[in-house]
Amino acid sequence: MNQRTCVRGAVLLLALIFGGMGCANSNKAEQGAVIGGLGGAAIGGQLGPDDDRGKNALIGAGIGIVLGYLIGNEWDKSDQRKLDDTLEYNRTGRSSDWVNPDTGSSYTATPTRTYRRNGRDYRDVEIDGYVDGKRETVHATAYRRPDGTWQLVQ
Repeated sequence: MNQRTCVRGAVLLLALIFGGMGCANSNKAEQGAVIGGLGGAAIGGQLGPDDDRGKNALIGAGIGIVLGYLIGNEWDKSDQRKLDDTLEYNRTGRSSDWVNPDTGSSYTATPTRTYRRNGRDYRDVEIDGYVDGKRETVHATAYRRPDGTWQLVQ
């Protein structure tokens, strides 16, 4: 396998990940996979003899994708746990604040309404986030799953 074929393979793999996840709706795990894949390909492409660099870029991309996904997935779990706690234990109007220690992003979640529909518990919530120096506010609805965690639906 020549270097050009391997590099094309790495680029195709990353394009499939980007295309499959829908960049606007991606979560932190998916973003981590893409960043890890790009970094791994860049590093792998610089290692070894010239004849092996394309193959090394492909291997580096694969390793980076897996590691980036795992790290990003943990960030998502951390933020989700904080939001679950807020929805489960906070009274309507009472906010919870937290900072994600891995990303530095900060959030404030405030339940604004609690109700029951079709046998399910629902809560409306306002989430203010400061991510990469930009403030975003999201108004969402969540329902309690049978396992006690909360699923955002809006």
